[in-house]
Parts: sequence; structure tokens; C-alpha cells
Amino acid sequence: MDFFKVIKERESVRDYDPDKKIEKDKLIKILEAGRIAPSAANRQPWKFIVISSNEMLHKVRQCYHREWFKNAPHILVVTGNKSESWIRQDKYNSIETDLTIAMDHMILAAEAEGIGTCWIAAFDYDILRNALKLDTDQVIFSITPLGYQNEGYHKKHNKIRKSFEEVVEFV
Repeated sequence: MDFFKVIKERESVRDYDPDKKIEKDKLIKILEAGRIAPSAANRQPWKFIVISSNEMLHKVRQCYHREWFKNAPHILVVTGNKSESWIRQDKYNSIETDLTIAMDHMILAAEAEGIGTCWIAAFDYDILRNALKLDTDQVIFSITPLGYQNEGYHKKHNKIRKSFEEVVEFV
């Protein structure tokens, strides 16, 4: 699929077929897109956790109470280690930027593979941290369900964006 078509077609999906798992080769492609993403000073301070087992899905789904989320057959959790990320001289820590780039790469790769995603930041951090038994150094940045949509699902194609002139300035 053409890269610009992937960008234009991608939208947040809130409809998942719980019985249709993603093929392993497609999951690997999605995760590989995150693995090869750029990071500040090439520190790669990330870890990607794919939850697919029924036991872990049950625990992790408690962090976000939307019915459609509970139907996703996989949940991707993007975490990072602040002590491994690059820090600028003014103390800016690049962890969020690095993890944003990795998540974006994976979400776009998922779109290219016909897999639905929905970037979620409004989850219950403590529930998710406890469910995954993360080290104190690991921070959870974002999560997304991964899955195929139910039969009959159609994208809305209603992206509302500011005009080019409103967001671009040439100087």
C-alpha cells in the first residue's frame, strides 16, 4: 500500500472481532516497525508487550472500560525506561518522543496490514502496571487494541483536520 494512502486511510477503530486473532507474521511486521523506529541518540528505550492470552487480556482489559476494547483479541502496550532514554542538557527526557514515534510506526504498519488500532492514553495506569508486573523503571506510555473488525464494519472516512495554511509556515 502506498505510504500516503496508509496515512490517509488510518483511523481509530472501535470495533473488533474477538474470535479473529492476528496472524503471527503480521504481528511480527507491526512490532518490527516499532523496533526499527528512530529514537534520540539511538537509545531505543522501549519495550513492546503484546497481550494475547485470555488470562492476561482479562487482567489488562480492566484498565479501560469500553466494550469495544474488551473485544480486541490483542492489546499492544508500549513501555519505556526513562533511565535508558536520551536527556538533553536542559534535562528534557526524550522518552515520550521516542515512544510516540515507535507507537506511530506500529499503528501505521498495522493499517498497512489491514489491522485496526486505536491509540489510548486514558487508561488506568496503576491497574495496567500491576497486571503486567512492570519494574519501577518502566513507564507505560500508551496502548492500542490490535484486531480485525467485525463483518460489515466500514470506516467513517471523516477525518477533520485544520487546513494546510493553518498548520504550515514557511519562513
